[in-house]
Amino acid sequence: MIPAVVLFALTYVLMLAFSKYRPYIALASAAIFVATEMLPMGEIVGSIDFNVLMMIAGTMGLVALFVESRMPSLLADLIMEKVPNVMWAAVAMALFSGVISAFVDNVATVLMVAPVALEICRKLKTNPVPFIIGIAVSSNLQGAATLVGDTTAIMLGSALDMSFLDFFVYHGKPGIFFAVELGAVLSAAILAFLFRREKASIPRTGERTEVTDYVPTVLLSGTILILIAASFLPNKPDITNGLICCVLMVVGLVYNYMKKKSLSAITGPLKEIDFETIFLLVGLFLMIGGISAQGVIDAAAGLLAKAGGGNVFFLYTVIVWASVAISAFIDNIPYVATMIPVIGSLAVALQIDPTLLYFGLLSGATLGGNCTPIGASANIAGIGILKKEGYEVKNSDFFKIGIPFTLAAIIPAYIYLWIFYGAGI
Repeated sequence: MIPAVVLFALTYVLMLAFSKYRPYIALASAAIFVATEMLPMGEIVGSIDFNVLMMIAGTMGLVALFVESRMPSLLADLIMEKVPNVMWAAVAMALFSGVISAFVDNVATVLMVAPVALEICRKLKTNPVPFIIGIAVSSNLQGAATLVGDTTAIMLGSALDMSFLDFFVYHGKPGIFFAVELGAVLSAAILAFLFRREKASIPRTGERTEVTDYVPTVLLSGTILILIAASFLPNKPDITNGLICCVLMVVGLVYNYMKKKSLSAITGPLKEIDFETIFLLVGLFLMIGGISAQGVIDAAAGLLAKAGGGNVFFLYTVIVWASVAISAFIDNIPYVATMIPVIGSLAVALQIDPTLLYFGLLSGATLGGNCTPIGASANIAGIGILKKEGYEVKNSDFFKIGIPFTLAAIIPAYIYLWIFYGAGI
């Protein structure tokens, strides 16, 4: 057990120190687990969650086609026609990015919406830094709202065998979707307060972005609808959701090729798939399989249960707020991947339903990334866009929006989840 813990801890330190090489570090560590037989050969395939990997790849491929069609820009134009001034433009752009992010990867959402926000700021001659920060933190918030909103939501959904609709109603109770939306309402009020001095009017040009192709929108919408329909199928294979996403992506690629008659019609969208995240997850799945095989997961769960003295409220509180604090500095994907089996073992040890602790993990880890500029990939992407445009983002610029936004979102979610999933335990 000790060598497994040392290797796992060393891997995390190296991933923090050399974030650019995280996928390679994770895969190298996984190879050591396999080579030393800390992860037995017979457990390699079972340790990898192929459903998660396929859902991520398929959704990202479809998003690339969706962005290329310019539909997100048209939607943003339509929203801008309805807002009276800069303050409401900032709030509307943040809410718009949140709606998209409930169904699309957070980084992809920022890449879709940020160019529109930059153009608005150019026309208004206003600083785009708070606009882009608002977009990034809103996209992170809504990533936990649905099964396909973020990698961490996909991972948790797979661990609990949740369907798309389970995020809305789970075990006969309102699901985590409503906890996220409750936080979204209060955090939108926070954004309105922060932008209260931006009262310049929005110029009306009457021009709208022209969508080049509506098929990607149909395919992306179809993915959501089919995932909902598939949730009603009994005894479906474990990779059902992943297959749906990948099949529709292939349909989109074939259509794109027939339209353009060029190989780039296929290779272009495929290049937009974040294979580094996929390789990172493969490495993490194998590492976690290794420490699980060595009994580390069960031991960690036992220590946590002993520390909490069996008090579920205390454990829930620790998981939520520790997740917020840790995810403010560490990418939430490896953290959630590590904690899911720990919480599963903890729930078995305490003989309780793990739903409360799992939802607390997802909400805390997803929202904690909004506290700092490096806490989430969407934040890093947004800051990168601003740097390319020549704008410097100070830590204080981010903290002024990120911290109050996080508190406004996590506190109501924390209370909501305890009321619906913890009070009866």
